[in-house]
Amino acid sequence: MKKRGPFDFGFFLLVMILLSFGLIMVFSASSASAFYSKNDSFFFVKRQLIWAVLGLFAMFFMASYDYRKLGKMSFPLLLISIVLLIAVCIVGTEINGARRWLGIGGLSFQPSEVAKLAVIIFFSYSLSKNKDKVKFFVSGLLPYLLILGVIAGLLMLEPHLSGTGVIFLTGIIILFIAGARIYHFFLLSIPVVAGLVIAVTTSEYRWKRITAFLNPFEDKMGSGWQIIQSLYAIGSGGLFGLGLGRSRQKFLYIPEPHSDFIFSILCEELGFVGAVTVILLFVLLIWRGIKIALNAPDTFGSLLATGIVSLIAVQVLINIAVVTSSMPVTGMPLPFFSAGGSSLVFIMASMGIVLNISRYSKSNRG
Repeated sequence: MKKRGPFDFGFFLLVMILLSFGLIMVFSASSASAFYSKNDSFFFVKRQLIWAVLGLFAMFFMASYDYRKLGKMSFPLLLISIVLLIAVCIVGTEINGARRWLGIGGLSFQPSEVAKLAVIIFFSYSLSKNKDKVKFFVSGLLPYLLILGVIAGLLMLEPHLSGTGVIFLTGIIILFIAGARIYHFFLLSIPVVAGLVIAVTTSEYRWKRITAFLNPFEDKMGSGWQIIQSLYAIGSGGLFGLGLGRSRQKFLYIPEPHSDFIFSILCEELGFVGAVTVILLFVLLIWRGIKIALNAPDTFGSLLATGIVSLIAVQVLINIAVVTSSMPVTGMPLPFFSAGGSSLVFIMASMGIVLNISRYSKSNRG
């Protein structure tokens, strides 16, 4: 393997721009609700800034830590993530009807964030060692699908449908890139779709989200409230927006506007131009990440970078689809933007892994 060089500066710059932009939007989106609930307009952004600093430490550490060593730790990491998912179902903190957080002292984190990264690392390392097996269903593909099934089942117990979808889709992308046959996925789509139908129709709150998606104005003061307010925010932004900090929907109309629906506040304040700018920044980050994956020195590095970039892409697509009412509402944070400590730290650590892979690139040109 070639000697380690400098990391990809273009990728690093895009990460820093998105992180900075995200912190600005967290303050802008949260100032009103923070003042109302905490009597401090800076409450949420101060907390997010602390997590951002921790995330930067995690990113720089992982950018210096040889990613090849992660392969040897991949199975223990996967086991730890499964244990944490079991623990959160037993002793997790319940918020808004979902048990997704584990508390340690005064801090809490989502084990699903650990599971996302653990699955990517394990799949990438294992598939790099078994390149040809994955083409066969029983001996190759099925064991990985069983792992996804176990993790998905534990996440559904929380319940955490969005987290289940992200991990499942990211895992499928890695398997496909590793050489799994496409017709196997077509066959699998039948039980997967059937399972989703059962999951939705047997859960009252999920069914309400479907009906709210189909016709939010049918229950505009209840299940349709959040998406209606989001659409009002996006629509009122126009071409150039109302101006940074001038959102009206953040004044207790959109619940927790600094969280999953922060993109709608961004659209309201910065308009179509601002929204397209953010989307383009994500597209550039994903493109640069794919370039790093293509130039990785080994299969493990290539699959690992692909998995991490896919994770970002899937989360961005789902979040924007939700806030624009292109799919039913689900709790999906927008990477770098939505307030949330564990999510941000693990995203930044993941970016550090990609930067580390770029240091061994076949064409290390920054």
